[in-house]
Amino acid sequence: MSTPSHNHHDAKHPYNWPISRKWTLTVLAAFTTFISMMNGTIITVAHFEISEQFNVDETTFPHSYWPVTTWAAGGACSALFILPLAEDFGTRPVFLTTYVLFLCFLVPQAVAHNFATLVVTRFFAGGCVAILANTAAGVVGNVWETEWARSIPVSLYIVGYMAGSSAGPVVGAVIFQFLSWRWIGYMQLLWFGALFPVYYFFFYESRADVILARRPMGKEDTEKRTGHSSSLSLQSLVTSATRPVALFCTEPVLFVSTLWSSFTVGTLFLFTQSVEQVFMELYDWSVEATGYVQAAVVIGEVLGWTLNLLSRKLYFASASRNTEVPGSPIPEARLYMAVVGGVLGISGGMFIYAWTSYPDIPWIAPAISLAMVGAGSVLVVTGVSDYVVDAYSTYAGSAIGAVATGENLFSAFLPLATMSMYRTLGLNWASTLLGFVSLVLALLPTLMFVWGREVRARSTFMQRGKEDSMRKALGNI
Repeated sequence: MSTPSHNHHDAKHPYNWPISRKWTLTVLAAFTTFISMMNGTIITVAHFEISEQFNVDETTFPHSYWPVTTWAAGGACSALFILPLAEDFGTRPVFLTTYVLFLCFLVPQAVAHNFATLVVTRFFAGGCVAILANTAAGVVGNVWETEWARSIPVSLYIVGYMAGSSAGPVVGAVIFQFLSWRWIGYMQLLWFGALFPVYYFFFYESRADVILARRPMGKEDTEKRTGHSSSLSLQSLVTSATRPVALFCTEPVLFVSTLWSSFTVGTLFLFTQSVEQVFMELYDWSVEATGYVQAAVVIGEVLGWTLNLLSRKLYFASASRNTEVPGSPIPEARLYMAVVGGVLGISGGMFIYAWTSYPDIPWIAPAISLAMVGAGSVLVVTGVSDYVVDAYSTYAGSAIGAVATGENLFSAFLPLATMSMYRTLGLNWASTLLGFVSLVLALLPTLMFVWGREVRARSTFMQRGKEDSMRKALGNI
């Protein structure tokens, strides 16, 4: 779908909105992402009580994690098959409709009479959250015109996306300490329901083509102005759903980027299982206390967001060294701080987490390592997302779709191995193994620092991105 031309004198165009209106929508989008992502992990602290009530056996396998697995799987399916259908209808109607559906699927999470109900309804809740989060992400690109203007809003969205999942066990622990596990669902109903009027009045439509299409005109003029017709081609929908998979299978750079980002996000979800095992076994903590200590991950993620400001400066400073497309930043510069975050933050944090897991070492030591992993994860996911968008420009939506699907799948299934891995290898070597995997994934992108230009030259999809960058650079002369 083509983008309508930008008239700098058109007050209705989102690029020309007052800065206060842009930031209102941006902050609202990031906040929405944060609180909706909490839904994925908020019930993990209550798994003992849920298992007891529904007679779920966790002796040899963490069956109580299935509600989180289906939640993340729902997000993966939604990203591939539902979002392509929704993109032509505008951000506001898609967001509000999905929000109401999400509220409906919160009800059975609170009143479920059997475990199957919880597992199935959370699949659909996860699908709704994926649409809400992706719609919120689209808002950033819709209202901020330049890369420089978008960089901070994008990083704010990503830290909301990641911190929401990490904050879930913390908020869940607060509720679960004083109330039953069902109140975790009831409380979500209360706050999401109370916020609906805010979204109804302040979540403005931000797609320029949809806004312009509302002006009185004939159908032909509408299609000319917006760049699309009102009918959806089945072929275009199939292409939208299958292209991310095709790119993942044929593009080595996207393959590695997806694995790196997916493993990073999956590790954060894995903490909902491993932190409980480590801190209950070593320090005899309650399940609620193991939820509270995961606030260290959130603190680290906020720290990672502040460090990401340095990444922003390094990226734009690289434009002066770009001999390939003079005046444009080097795409691989997006990965500088991501590699640092992957090596020192995630790998370093996992190694410290592994070898401070002894009862005679104060609990603050492994807690600090959790913060290190949190900080590194934000740098990695932000860097990978930005790099993929820059490198695949024309196909950025499909490339990001592949990354998002991978993140959801790793979030769904990697934590299922936690119990077996930590029991078989022990607390120390299980975390060490995760640290080594993260280290390998973090070092692979350094090859792009040396051969990035050659790799992009061999990729048809990346060449499209190069052509777009050259056109932008020429347009700025």
